[in-house]
Amino acid sequence: MMSDYVTRIQRARVYDVARETPLEPAPLLCRRLDNEILLKREDLQPVFSFKLRGAYNKIAQLDPKLRAPGVIAASAGNHAQGVALAARHLGIPALIVMPKTTPRIKVEAVRNLGARIILHGSAFDEARIYAEEQAEERGLNFIHPYDDADVIAGQGTVAEEILRQHGEAIHAIFVPVGGGGLIAGIAAYVKALRPEIRIIGVEPEDAPTLYRALEAGERVILDQVGIFADGVAVRQIGAEPFRVARECVDEVLLVSTDEICAAIKDIYDDTRAIVEPAGALAVAGIKRYVAREGIAGTSLIAINSGANVNFDRLRHIAERAELGEQREALLAVTIPERPGSFRGFCHALGPRSVTEFNYRYSGQTDAHIFVGMELRDDEADKEVLISHLREKGYPVLDMSDNEMAKLHIRHMVGGRANANADESLYRFEFPERPGALLRFLTRMGDRWNISLFHYRNHGAAYGRVLAGFQVPAADQTDFKQFLDELGYLYNRESDNPAYHLFLE
Repeated sequence: MMSDYVTRIQRARVYDVARETPLEPAPLLCRRLDNEILLKREDLQPVFSFKLRGAYNKIAQLDPKLRAPGVIAASAGNHAQGVALAARHLGIPALIVMPKTTPRIKVEAVRNLGARIILHGSAFDEARIYAEEQAEERGLNFIHPYDDADVIAGQGTVAEEILRQHGEAIHAIFVPVGGGGLIAGIAAYVKALRPEIRIIGVEPEDAPTLYRALEAGERVILDQVGIFADGVAVRQIGAEPFRVARECVDEVLLVSTDEICAAIKDIYDDTRAIVEPAGALAVAGIKRYVAREGIAGTSLIAINSGANVNFDRLRHIAERAELGEQREALLAVTIPERPGSFRGFCHALGPRSVTEFNYRYSGQTDAHIFVGMELRDDEADKEVLISHLREKGYPVLDMSDNEMAKLHIRHMVGGRANANADESLYRFEFPERPGALLRFLTRMGDRWNISLFHYRNHGAAYGRVLAGFQVPAADQTDFKQFLDELGYLYNRESDNPAYHLFLE
């Protein structure tokens, strides 16, 4: 019964350590979207995330004698900090198991809160399994990040504050979704007291954990999840959160990486705060919802769930924000290879600003350029631009939604191999841990030549690699076996049009 959660939430013990965070208007977003947009500032918690609420409520509910030996948790970030601070406040030991891929800034943040740390495994699931084993062996209390009624109740205090802070009509509350603890707590409380308010979950397109579960009518395990919004990179929704969501969540929206980056910029423009990708999901969802529904004059609330973002990720976020806002287009354009061609191309563009221009000589007749173009606010402007260029006789390929082009090609245009016979192109995600690259190169040995290699690390647990290999047709089966045994996520990109235009 959802009424049980209302009681749990009202009795939750969170304010010994957590703050009642403000519900602030976002003036710029309000004007742009013609709705009242309110931000629930959970990024202002002592650990810069809502996770403190659920962690403290769970630990505080434990019998003092049972919790005395200490608590253990598995986390790569926000939950770890919440457990560590809660344990310190209650004067009990905390042991946190973190994947070896966890960025140093998050490890140090947890250590500074007084917790002991064990680095184990290369992903969250490995860390969680090990933490559960250690809990059994050491007699410690395992604090689950989301699949626990007391944790859910702690997160639900966010909803209690919202309804108290904003007594007027609310059309919808938008909630980021990972394991589901936050949306379960908010949905259970709101639907019990104000059932007319829509509860809308927001997930990345490459981590549709709750979306797929609701679609299937049961919990599913995703084969893989995207790593950009690492705070919600969960392969399976929690059992209890899913039970609540099926009854109380109205819908789940999926948003792209570019939309998330644009939302981070929107929040910064209104608050001068930089939230993490997962923390911006709700704003990205609001923008997509308003565009879809065409609504105006309503109150829409976004949960800014956290601000634990590595500084070195900001370059990537800034790079993609304009694309997410549809204020920039990335185009591959073929122009004649002769003096004055670029000037003629710029004349064809008219008064528009060129944001990026990459070029590589490719032959006597044609030149392929990779160009970034400023777009006007009109949603149809990109198609107008492309049609205009084609009418002027320029072949154009839209790269704005081409992930390889945005991650790698835009930084690599200008180089082609003189002899690239039998070249195959692959995109990888490498775990950022000592020896990962060496392991890759050692496993490959001298059998296949690497003809291209581009690496970018965006401050996350994984780095992205684009690599070309010279693999004779007779070796393709052995090479495929090598890739599978290597154990890294990979995508074959040999047929990608960006590769044919700029690298092949």
